[in-house]
Amino acid sequence: MSYDPYGGPHPHRQQNHGYYPQHDEYRDGYSAEYRHRHDGAETVANIIRVVVGLVVAVFALHVLFVVFHANHGNEFVSAVYTLAKALVLGLGDVFTPNDAVLGVVLNYGLAALVYVIVGQLVITLLRRR
Repeated sequence: MSYDPYGGPHPHRQQNHGYYPQHDEYRDGYSAEYRHRHDGAETVANIIRVVVGLVVAVFALHVLFVVFHANHGNEFVSAVYTLAKALVLGLGDVFTPNDAVLGVVLNYGLAALVYVIVGQLVITLLRRR
C-alpha cells in the first residue's frame, strides 16, 4: 500500500470499511440538530453578554461624569446621561443619601449589579439547554 497525497489511502489513517457510519453524531457524540440548537443558544448568550457589558459601560461613564462634574452641555455627556436614565429601570432612586453624588454612585452601581446578575443568570440558563 503506497501513500497517495491526492486522496488515496493514508498509511497512518484507519480505513472505514463500513463498520462505523460516518455521520456527525458518531464523531463527537452529538447530533447535528443538537449542535445547531446549541450554537443558537450560544449566539444568544454572547449577544446578551455584549448588551449587558454595554449597559454597564454606560452606567460607569455616567457615574464618572457625575463624580468628576463633567460639562452637561457636551453632547456626549448629555447622551450618556439620557441613555443611563432610560436604562436604570426604576433603580435610580433606591438610595437617597444627603450627598447627591453618592446617591448616583450607589443607585447606578446597584443597577449595574442587577444587570450583571440577571444577564449571567440568563446566560447560564441558555447554556444548560
